[in-house]
Amino acid sequence: MKCSYSIVVPFHNEEDNLPTLYRRLTKVMEEIGEDYELVFVDDGSADRTQIIVKEISALDPRVTGVRLRRNFGQTAALAAGFDYAQGNVIIAMDGDLQHQPEDIPRFLEKLEEGYDVVSGWRQNRGDGFLRTFPSKIANKLMARASGVPIHDFGTTFKAYRRETLERIPIYGQMHRFLPAMASVEGALIAEVPIEDKPRASGKSHYGLSRTFRVMFDILTIRLIVRYFSRPLHFFGGIGAVMIAVALMLSSWLLFKKLYWREDIFIQNGPMLLFAAVAFLGGIQFLGLGLLGDLFTRLYYAPERRNIYNVARVYRSELPDTIGQASSQ
Repeated sequence: MKCSYSIVVPFHNEEDNLPTLYRRLTKVMEEIGEDYELVFVDDGSADRTQIIVKEISALDPRVTGVRLRRNFGQTAALAAGFDYAQGNVIIAMDGDLQHQPEDIPRFLEKLEEGYDVVSGWRQNRGDGFLRTFPSKIANKLMARASGVPIHDFGTTFKAYRRETLERIPIYGQMHRFLPAMASVEGALIAEVPIEDKPRASGKSHYGLSRTFRVMFDILTIRLIVRYFSRPLHFFGGIGAVMIAVALMLSSWLLFKKLYWREDIFIQNGPMLLFAAVAFLGGIQFLGLGLLGDLFTRLYYAPERRNIYNVARVYRSELPDTIGQASSQ
């Protein structure tokens, strides 16, 4: 059933936070006055999260519950939620109550100005220096690598127009780079300040080690933004430089062999070895670029494979009396 807004929330062991978040989301969305739905994704929780999602979705027709067979991670949980969402505007947020539902109207106001993606910018973070300082450095590097001048790539709290989100591939741990990937499609991107409160209950699923994994993601997003549809230009350029260096060294060594009668194997052995390795490496980079071009063509094939596995989908069997009552 199509609606104006879909709120997608992934949960993993959030039994204490889920009921409170549901009540606050319902209150905020009813005040907005447009038709909406809530898509709650249980990412293989080991506590009562699954039971609570099932109970809420049975009572409220505006709630769709999706249970994944195991803990696939936040990106996969978001991808599942996006696939089941029916709204023209899709808003993603965390389920730990650090994101405030009361900030949603500001996202919608920004979308009404003509933007396609609106990203949250966490203010006055209370995570401590060991998390906020590396995060600031990583965000600056990501903004520079992607060319998208936003301040906070790490937050899940973002709003997307459906037509923009449908064109973005989601895999790995790339959910934080959705604005950068949307920019490749020509999307207009803005950000709004959001309140970031400490976790109300439960345990954080992120640690300092995530910062180091982000560094590798920065290299990935740089390659995607600049060379996603033409990988041969990247790898082929490196290969061409290596082959050119190898040919110049080989020509110089051949000149010394023919005219100066030097024994290049004895007097210039390391240089000859370097030239041979550079030449072989250049050939490999060229081959890698050609394979990348081939995989790019395969990527644009119509068939895609999901990165998650759904166990159950919960929906209410009751008529949408709640929605009818709120519209009267």
